[in-house]
Amino acid sequence: MRTHAPSGARLPRLRRLLAAVPALAMAATGLLATTTVSAHAADGASAGSSGQVATKRLCAAPSHPGEMACLALARTDIVQPQSLAPNATPSGYGPSDLASAYKLSASGGSGATVAIIDANDDPNAESDLAAYRSQYGLPACTTANGCFKKVDQRGGTSYPSADSGWAGEISLDVDMVSAVCPNCHILLVEADSATMENLGTAVNTAVSLGAKYVSNSYGGGESSSDTGYDTSYFNHPGVAITVSSGDSGYGVEYPAASKYVTAVGGTTLSRNSSTRGWTESVWGSSSGGNGAGSGCSAYDAKPTWQKDTGCSKRTVADVSAVADPATGLAVYQTYGGSGWAVYGGTSASAPIIAAVYALAGTPASGSNPASYPYSHTGSLFDVTSGANGSCSPAYLCQAAAGYDGPTGLGTPNGTAAFTSGSTGSTVTVTNPGNQSTAQGSSVSLQITATDSDSGQSLTYSATGLPAGLSINSSTGLITGTASTAGTYNVTVTARDTINASGSATFSWTVGGSGGCTSAQLLGNAGFETGAASPWTATAGVIDNSSSEAAHSGSWKAWLDGYGSSHTDSLSQSVTIPAGCKATLSFYLHIDTGESGSTAYDKLTVQANSTTLASFSNVNAASGYTLRSYDLSSFAGQTVTVKFTGTEDSSLQTSFVVDDTALNVS
Repeated sequence: MRTHAPSGARLPRLRRLLAAVPALAMAATGLLATTTVSAHAADGASAGSSGQVATKRLCAAPSHPGEMACLALARTDIVQPQSLAPNATPSGYGPSDLASAYKLSASGGSGATVAIIDANDDPNAESDLAAYRSQYGLPACTTANGCFKKVDQRGGTSYPSADSGWAGEISLDVDMVSAVCPNCHILLVEADSATMENLGTAVNTAVSLGAKYVSNSYGGGESSSDTGYDTSYFNHPGVAITVSSGDSGYGVEYPAASKYVTAVGGTTLSRNSSTRGWTESVWGSSSGGNGAGSGCSAYDAKPTWQKDTGCSKRTVADVSAVADPATGLAVYQTYGGSGWAVYGGTSASAPIIAAVYALAGTPASGSNPASYPYSHTGSLFDVTSGANGSCSPAYLCQAAAGYDGPTGLGTPNGTAAFTSGSTGSTVTVTNPGNQSTAQGSSVSLQITATDSDSGQSLTYSATGLPAGLSINSSTGLITGTASTAGTYNVTVTARDTINASGSATFSWTVGGSGGCTSAQLLGNAGFETGAASPWTATAGVIDNSSSEAAHSGSWKAWLDGYGSSHTDSLSQSVTIPAGCKATLSFYLHIDTGESGSTAYDKLTVQANSTTLASFSNVNAASGYTLRSYDLSSFAGQTVTVKFTGTEDSSLQTSFVVDDTALNVS
């Protein structure tokens, strides 16, 4: 007989500590730190001449892990009046320039909502937006006409404190969306502060309010917390989320590194005499220090659609747009600004790309729009010159034909690259065969599918299901009670994140309930024989020690509880007669030496390959709890009921099972 670790016993453990955050690429130089950028002139009409331009950061660099900074740069060598004479054109590129450079039509995007995520409040956001749109003859976008809406990170109107730096970021963001998609609605969500938690909450709020396009113009150092942030804030299938890649040249920031977002790099955009009328190069220089961010993530997994070989994990960026302040954008800001200004940074390119997604149309349900450009590389302008630093392999910091780090796959050439479409993967759905269910019976039918691209996740849907049944979109499990007699033609579909799909069609007959002799099918249901048979169990599972009490009698099944890496199992196979309703039940007690809300040790309950339930140390409680599950869908089949307990390297969790039953009627 084994000896279990006593209830609540603790062993030394070093638990999943956060990795030290890498040194931030930018020192905290203050709100208005001035830098000199070597590039081209910023006046939209005369861009192309070389020279030095002076800029300032609008937001202080992050000073601690989990803090973000906006990625907007303001030209300080251009002074413009707060208001312009009639028909005068502000310095910097405007809507017609972006439409010309990227072959965009202003007629699309009607009714689409682009969300802008920023920290702190800009009290003049709506009035400044009105001035910008009026200057360029764009349709009014106001709260009154339903085009503009400002909310706090909870969706209310308790706006955070105002901040002049973030106000400039907000002006840049809303103006760029207006320039590219004049017919789009704008939802400004203001986070309480520039922490990832608050900004991420604002992202979730934007999606909950219906935004299908979400722009994020901020970044900070990577950390081991990022994968958790991915799950909490950025995993929104069917929503195009864009993020600035950074303004400090070669190097990776988060959340641009998230595998769920479109990381947007930056270019220097200048007029020329080509057929296109424009030329672009990487924003930055081979000496580094400023320019679009790029490189290999230290933590985020590589998306399946990204095929470059220089990074084993996520590579930044995906696509790009103008960001160089020397070929910057006209922006109107009065809170902390004096009216018209010229701004740049990848804070400009992220909202530009979000607006291009909006022009392209609603993303496919369940898809990740970050994958779309990888399906349409021919519909982008390839950027093949320039660098943002020095690195190996060189493509991570230098422009190259095809994919490169600083500009990704390139810049928009119309909207085709930002529409959904398959990259060629094949999804195959296993046909479960025709189904027959008694009216009023419970159903549990697992649909399975495979993808030729093994890294893809699948989303399930079904049409024609019998009344009372539904399919779980994440797992493909069809459940419910078949309430209405009839014959149904059912089609189940599985779709992956790059919009490849497969289907299977079968009939489902719901008829009379039939007859069944009531019985309990499991042998040795309470384990009171003191042996496993007819159960199959790992050594020591059948137990009568006093350390863990049985629910009744003396014997029970005790899985795990060692406080070390261990797996226990308990299983029994029985045949459920055709036409019967069947219910599996058992009493379960869980105690643990673990603490907190992280599941370290787990118990899985299965019927054949179908997972009925999963428990962990988080579910620990005093005493036994009765658990029951409907197995009627297995009528006419032999079913193996199996309990599997898995325990990690330290701190015990005991899963104690007693008084099992599989009743049919």
